[in-house]
Amino acid sequence: MPTRLRLRATALTASAALLSAVLAGCAGDDAKDEDLTRQTLDWKACPAPDDAQGGGPAPSPLPDDGEWECATMKAPLDWDDPEGDAIGLELIRVRTTGDDNARVGSLIFNFGGPGGSGVTSLPAFAEGYAKLRTRYDLVSFDPRGVGRSAPVICENDQQLDAYFQQDATPDDAAERTALLANTKEFNAACEDNSRKMLPNVRTTDAARDLDLMRQVLGDDKLHYFGISYGTELGGVYAHLFPERVGRAVFDAVVDPSETAEQGSLGQAEGFQLALDNFAEDCVSKTEECPVGDSAQDVKDRIAELLADLDRRPIPGIFPRELTQTAATSGIAQALYSKDFWEYLTEGLEQAYDGNGQILMLLSDSMNGRSENGEYSNIAAANAAINCADDKARYDTAYVERKLPEFRAASELFGDYLAWGMISCTDWAVPGAADHPDVSAPGSAPILVIGNTGDPATPYEGARAMVEALGEGVGIELTYRGQGHGAYDSGNKCVQGAVNGYLLDGKVPPAGTVCT
Repeated sequence: MPTRLRLRATALTASAALLSAVLAGCAGDDAKDEDLTRQTLDWKACPAPDDAQGGGPAPSPLPDDGEWECATMKAPLDWDDPEGDAIGLELIRVRTTGDDNARVGSLIFNFGGPGGSGVTSLPAFAEGYAKLRTRYDLVSFDPRGVGRSAPVICENDQQLDAYFQQDATPDDAAERTALLANTKEFNAACEDNSRKMLPNVRTTDAARDLDLMRQVLGDDKLHYFGISYGTELGGVYAHLFPERVGRAVFDAVVDPSETAEQGSLGQAEGFQLALDNFAEDCVSKTEECPVGDSAQDVKDRIAELLADLDRRPIPGIFPRELTQTAATSGIAQALYSKDFWEYLTEGLEQAYDGNGQILMLLSDSMNGRSENGEYSNIAAANAAINCADDKARYDTAYVERKLPEFRAASELFGDYLAWGMISCTDWAVPGAADHPDVSAPGSAPILVIGNTGDPATPYEGARAMVEALGEGVGIELTYRGQGHGAYDSGNKCVQGAVNGYLLDGKVPPAGTVCT
């Protein structure tokens, strides 16, 4: 999920079942007279993920028979009232393969979003972190408001199907009015169904949860691997608790100096760059590119496809049709990783022949929809966390004035990301700040990795994070590659630098470049 990609929806009201679930998650326990730092976690075999986490089977053991364990950690609902109600935060771990003498501690992952479930993400990626597991227990969690951790709920599955079909790039006054009305209705549904959680899902709240987690897990320092939005969370943690930072890595770095508008504009540029790279790659292959004769032809044909879909959607996954908005989000999803480019090529070929199935599958993946039509709560959590964090509130008149700038950044994604800025209109709680404070004087070194071809968190964000963390804290490493993030690309130079720091405390030289 792009860090600042605003999610939009047609909204009525959430179903009674969803309302019951969120009230159960938010009611909490009375935390009075209980020192939550002294709680003991009851680790058990992990259950199958629930709908809010994305569904699917329980995590399978790792190839070395490493077993997944899950537990619930109590945390204050409101960190300003730590003796008030408590909520449960869901954790997952797999123990280190090393012996006690080699063990450094727990390495806590946040995979981004905001709104992504760490309980489901860590098992999916864990084999790629086998080297890190030689000295760490690998740990992740559902942040507050996400998955099983007192989830924010806004709409039911049927309403979300309609939401992702709507026209999110209006062309006239009537379409603008409809988009604004749908946004307000979605936001009202979030307030109706998640009233207690909305003021308590800011990134500063999640950072305090991280510090509680560190203590409950028995670590003197927080050892941390943050990806995408996880870098923002890690930066906020370092600002609040600089003396408690252990070995930390930020990969696919959010620019902490940007407002919500600047972040959206940066994403427009980033996704356009990724599209340019995809087009160049397709036509550079020895065989003929099936979706265009030149890089410009590839992009022109995609633009024509989206314009046609705006007028007349094509069959997608029955009974849904592939709309312009769904196709745009599907293309964006495919640009997150070079590994997905072949699916984008297939999806475009298919769509040119009047079949929107592959692009719709990619869009569903972006939006957290499973094959059985059930949605995770990533859309609701993404909106709730972004709107609680970001102070700015944009109206349609402001977006219209900004459209030329966004279109100059990206013909394909400009309107889509510009109109996303209205997503916090009439949100129930005020946003905290124009941008996060990540200054962390006194912190241990933090390895900050920027990918030159990253669409969702453009490369420039890494340098901005290094500067914001402060002198001697952020250590910049550049990866000249494609996709969202660097470590998971498999690049040996990147992985060697990260492993050397996390495993042995060896800080790579600032300015290291990996190709």
